Formats: sequence, C-alpha cells, structure tokens
Amino acid sequence: MKLVFAGTPEVAVPALDALLASGRHEVAAVVTRPDAPAGRGRRLVASPVAERAEEAGIEVLKPAKPKDPEFLERLREIGPDCCPVVAYGALLPRVALDIPAHGWVNLHFSLLPAWRGAAPVQHAIMAGDEITGASTFLIEEGLDSGPVYGTVTEEIRATDTSGDLLTRLAFAGAGLLAATMDGIEDGTLKAVPQPADGISLAPKVNVEDAHLDWNAPALRVDRMVRGCTPAPGAWTTFRGERLKLIQVAPVPDRTDLAPGQIAAGKNNVYVGTGSYGVELLWVQAQGKKPMRAADWARGVRIGEDERLGD
Repeated sequence: MKLVFAGTPEVAVPALDALLASGRHEVAAVVTRPDAPAGRGRRLVASPVAERAEEAGIEVLKPAKPKDPEFLERLREIGPDCCPVVAYGALLPRVALDIPAHGWVNLHFSLLPAWRGAAPVQHAIMAGDEITGASTFLIEEGLDSGPVYGTVTEEIRATDTSGDLLTRLAFAGAGLLAATMDGIEDGTLKAVPQPADGISLAPKVNVEDAHLDWNAPALRVDRMVRGCTPAPGAWTTFRGERLKLIQVAPVPDRTDLAPGQIAAGKNNVYVGTGSYGVELLWVQAQGKKPMRAADWARGVRIGEDERLGD
C-alpha cells in the first residue's frame, strides 16, 4: 500500500522505522506537528519523526491544523491507501479521515477499551495494572473508540517508570502496526468493534496531578512516582520549595513514621505514608540536578521531625 505516516515524538520513530524496513509498503510522506521552540534559546526544532523522515528522504508535511485546505489538497494528491498514526498529537477532522481508502489506523499504547486518551501508560502504572499492551484501531471521530485490528500484551514490571514501559511498547507496537498494514493490504485482517464494558479514560497528567499525597498508602506513592517519571515528574514540598521524586522504594517494615515524616540516616532516607514507609532513592531539588536522596539529605541537613508535604 501507499502510506502516509502521522506521528510526532520519539516514541513514534520505531513504528516509522518498521514501516520503512518492511519492504512491502511505500511510505510516501510523513505528517507531523510544526517545529516547536526548545532549549534555553527557544529556537524552533523539528519533531523526532520529521528528523527521521528527512534522513530517509521522505516528504514531510507540517500543517498547523489537519483541517488546513493546503494540507488536505496535498494529501489528496498523494492518494494514500492508508495512514498509520502514532502519537501525532492533533485531532483529525472527518474530511481528512475520509481521504485514504483504508482510513487512518492508530497505534495506541493500551489494551483498548482500557485507558482511552492521551496518557494510557502513565495511568496504567498509577492504577497498579499488572498487564498492559498496545492496540491498532481504525480512527473514528470519537476518543480512541474505533474498531480494533490487533493487540500485543506487555507485563508491567515492579520498577517500571512510564518512560521504561513506553519504550518497550514503542518497539512491540511498531511490529504490530507493520503487521496490521500487511493484514489490511492482503485482506486477512478485519477490525472488531470494542466491547462496551471495561472502558477507562487516561487524560493527560499535568503537574498538579503529580502532587504527592503522603496520606496515601506506600504502594500508591510508589506508583505515582513511577507513573509520572519522566514527565511531568512527581513532586512534594520541603521547607516551602518543590522537591521532585525520581525514584522511591516501598519499605514494609518501616511502620514508625507518620505520613510525610522524614528519617534520614547516613546512607538512607525514609518517609512515612498512610501505610508504611518508602525509601527515597533519587530526588531533584528546585533548580538542581537529580541526585541520590542521601546526598540531598546531607546537603540540606534534615532536622528532627521534619516533613515532606504541606
């Protein structure tokens, strides 16, 4: 088939690479978000997908909005059979969805209908799911509600951050997306409607959502930290300033600490929760680089009865 691939961040690059390497389909163009300011100088930088496409000598389309007439006209000129999508980052209007004969097929990082929305991996970890995966589905105008072509499953490991898990899913999902294109092309794959039961939503996790509650159980604190790493970053306050928590570990035998209470030793820093303690392993103070929690504790000279949180 002739394909137009839509995607923007680094997590979409493995899928583009898989389609380029398949040898079965032609990636005629790539659609991605416009260049965005980045770094201290805030200079405009192309998306990771745009950079990869340019390396491969593929036409790159960067519409401000997918409903722009110039973009729609160019898409019709290319005449794709199908448009595979991975984390493109913009809503597709009906007029765009109708252009390819086989529609737009999205790679979504959950086992649909679970975790429809922008942050499925973060929510799966924060909810304590043991299994997640990726799904390919035909895009409709509803939120991740279209019929599903295929899935792959992935175990959520006890120490997985959302970054760890998303990286594994990006590569597993790349193979799934390529296989989905093959099945659509040869007619052996049909999309199956999603069940009405088991729907859950995964809206974007913002900074305020990542504010830790030390009255929550230790497992909830651990899942929040892992789910919010690397972004937006779980945080608390210490002496009135924000402290980002990068890695913690539940410690079931530390039941002597009140929620938020800090106990700092020579090589360990523990904090009480609503159940039992957690050990702080890596933290990042405001305006500082990430550091081991024990080094941070020595630097700030934690006193008796000091606490994290408001």
